[in-house]
Amino acid sequence: MNSFLNQKELHRLGLGSVGSNVYISKNAQFYNASNIHIASNVRIDDFCIFSAGKGGISISEYVHIGCYSSLIGQGRISISEFANISTRVSIFSSSDDFSGNSLTNPMINKRYKLLVNEPVTIKKHVIIGTNSTVLPGAILEEGCAIGANSLVKESCSPFSIYAGVPVRKIGLRSKKLLILEKQFLENK
Repeated sequence: MNSFLNQKELHRLGLGSVGSNVYISKNAQFYNASNIHIASNVRIDDFCIFSAGKGGISISEYVHIGCYSSLIGQGRISISEFANISTRVSIFSSSDDFSGNSLTNPMINKRYKLLVNEPVTIKKHVIIGTNSTVLPGAILEEGCAIGANSLVKESCSPFSIYAGVPVRKIGLRSKKLLILEKQFLENK
């Protein structure tokens, strides 16, 4: 039994657009699917949740999203080429206010809430380690790496390695992957 959707099943999801060579688990869930755009050469594993708001979700080519990950929020979530979202990563482009100055949860009328809605941008060659959380407004610049069990609240510099709660820069990442990308694209 194939655990990925076939072409007919992919079409029935009602995605805004979907490329070729896309592998989406039959166990993944999509809400507001027409606001979700998936390019070619993408794999989405079991039990992922995609809940797109007005800003939508955009996933570029050669992206993998590991099982139990979620992309949720009203703000735009963009994932660029060659990014890797590991298992159990949560990416939020919306968040309730935690100060106590508003009510919280989706069952409350928004006039009683102070929501934060900001885009999240994940650029080329970013890798996010398992059990990490990315909050609204974060920009993960090209080639940055986020260690497992991390909390990303702000932007991260290119080709840098981050880890912790909240994340802090712990090193630099090699740019050799840019040479490998060029070779890969030339030989595909």
